[in-house]
Amino acid sequence: MEAANLSSTSDILMVGFSDLPHLQAPLFSMFLLLYLLTLSGNLLIVATVSSNSQLHTPMYFFVSMLSLIDISYTSVVLPPMLANFFLKDSHVSLTKCLLQMNFFLGIAAAEVVLLTVMAYDRYVAICNPLHYSSIMNLAVCIRLAVGSWLIGLMLALPFTVAVSGFSYCGSRTINHFFCDVTALMKITCTSTHTIEIVIYAIGASLTLGSFILIIISYVNIVSSIIKIKAKAGRWKAFLTCTSHLTVVLVFYGSLCATYIRPKSAMGDSKISSLTYIIISPLCNPIIYSMRNTDFKNALRPKNNKLSTIGMNNNTIKQ
Repeated sequence: MEAANLSSTSDILMVGFSDLPHLQAPLFSMFLLLYLLTLSGNLLIVATVSSNSQLHTPMYFFVSMLSLIDISYTSVVLPPMLANFFLKDSHVSLTKCLLQMNFFLGIAAAEVVLLTVMAYDRYVAICNPLHYSSIMNLAVCIRLAVGSWLIGLMLALPFTVAVSGFSYCGSRTINHFFCDVTALMKITCTSTHTIEIVIYAIGASLTLGSFILIIISYVNIVSSIIKIKAKAGRWKAFLTCTSHLTVVLVFYGSLCATYIRPKSAMGDSKISSLTYIIISPLCNPIIYSMRNTDFKNALRPKNNKLSTIGMNNNTIKQ
């Protein structure tokens, strides 16, 4: 009866976490807290970079762009999911579902491209430091950041167009907390063989191609770091690379765990999806930025002023 009613409408029913009724309050509290922490951490990064002239460098520019992307795609998913905890009827129109899927895929693809751009930035900084300022000037950085967004959104468009043509002959209930393309493919009666090939071809080309470019960049970076004579210089270069690589591994690892596996194993995709939707954006400010000395100094302007005054006084005395 439910399947017949759903078939006569254009709505999608998202199960979300309603199959765990005894955990609704704890789950809502946990997800709300994680969302607020993600927003505050990434907004702090953006505000700190934009307000502190010492951080107006290509590396921190791209870190702030990464924070904006993390804010964007968590905001595409989490607020509707949190609202569903209170809604007795968790139906969503097919149009809204497709829009959510389109923006989510586009922003996630933009992050893949941006992580590759950040690897290129580190490559230029370490392997070609004398020409770093001229190569990675402001205009180039802006074009690379905007290009990441445009490429991501353009890659998501074919998926949205293809899924919008699906027919639904039975229940439109998806066992997920957002409109994921794989979840929608499971409830359609349209043959998904072609679209699956297209999805995996585009997805593999983007993620694998970007990952290969990152590996090539870091092979050259490591060879350059080895040649640095000063231990302090090697350690500083190593730390910036380690932070970026950690972000890359967390993001790519969670994507692979969610999408590169047999259909029979897709039932637990809700849990694995939480890694790159919540955990990765929450950890990125800590991994990449909050442990950075420049950020710590930028967040303590009063201490910096006092130190500067003290240095000036000592200079006058001398």
